Amino acid sequence: MQKHIHPHHEVLPDSEQPKPSNPTTMSSSAVKMALTDLLPLPNTTVKIPRLGFGVYQSATNVCVRSCLTALQTGYRHIDTAQFYRNESEVGQAVRESGIPRKDVFITTKILSAGGSPDATVKKCRESVTKIDGEEGYVDLFLIHSPSGGKAGRKEMWQALEKLVEEGKAKSIGVSNFGVGHIEEMREWAKIWPPHVNQIELHPWCQQRTIVDYCHKHSIIVEAYSPLVRNHKANDATLLSLAKAHGKTTAQVLIRYCLQKNWVPLPKSDTESRIKENADVYGFELSEDDIETLDGLDQGEAGAIVQAVSN
Repeated sequence: MQKHIHPHHEVLPDSEQPKPSNPTTMSSSAVKMALTDLLPLPNTTVKIPRLGFGVYQSATNVCVRSCLTALQTGYRHIDTAQFYRNESEVGQAVRESGIPRKDVFITTKILSAGGSPDATVKKCRESVTKIDGEEGYVDLFLIHSPSGGKAGRKEMWQALEKLVEEGKAKSIGVSNFGVGHIEEMREWAKIWPPHVNQIELHPWCQQRTIVDYCHKHSIIVEAYSPLVRNHKANDATLLSLAKAHGKTTAQVLIRYCLQKNWVPLPKSDTESRIKENADVYGFELSEDDIETLDGLDQGEAGAIVQAVSN
């Protein structure tokens, strides 16, 4: 029996359902956005907050503070991973915040298989325990990378399916997977399509082939490195748009992700920037603005981490 029931699982009436993730770009005037927005995951009753908070390279001594700032600001979605080594700190922050566990959406990721099916399941359960205790759960568990080979991908996915059966993961997905990797999963997956694919996305790396594929299959597309790790802070086009809207370059990039129907995961350990990065609902980018940013795409060459292999 599952011990946790929370609003990310409640089915909304049709009149309140968020708009589907097609088309690939939307006008916020057609759908008014808010920090509280949720998107439905495919073939589940789970809903994911449309804006997340990333904690990559957030050191253990600052991660709790940063997550508390994010939660106090209104974020309700935190994205961690085994590789980040701060799962425990994310869980600690949620407990210290006083916000009910059911109201915070927590994602983690497994990077590599454990060497056997049992060992891989054990690695995943350990993550859940670090975040939410022995009787806890995570809202989303991802395979962090396809780099472990076909056997490793199969072992990890089957471990995640086991966690779903146990109620320790409410939804499961992948990260950095291309079209071929997701198609390959049909051979062994009980749960297909994956609920989420988290990939690098920003104007200079738009990965249109995999994004279009995910939208076609109702897979939620999450955008990591949406701020390009500040590498483009002095880009003339971006600066011009930021000035025109009276916003920071980071706010423009996050708003761009939202209007592209991606779920951005901006990361910061600076209190003022954590707050600014959530203040993206009082303006909208015009169709011309979106077209201008779309025109910056450099394909695979624009990636600062990695573009997927399709």
